[in-house]
Amino acid sequence: MNKENSVKLWKIIQETGDYLLGQLPDHPNHPKGRNPYAHVALCVKEKFNASYKDIQDEKLEDVIKFIDFLKKNPN
Repeated sequence: MNKENSVKLWKIIQETGDYLLGQLPDHPNHPKGRNPYAHVALCVKEKFNASYKDIQDEKLEDVIKFIDFLKKNPN
């Protein structure tokens, strides 16, 4: 992914993390609460088989739609 799209996507991940703060369900591996920023980044990595920085530019809109889905479905 080019630098401009990478920065744009990271900002979207941060905004989604801000939104999800305190909304993720409890998990025994995270007794002090879950990190929503890491959650979003990890979900993107698992869905697209690459770190957000390494995803092809052509898939940018797909990644944004997926992040929007995560925002609407925090479970």
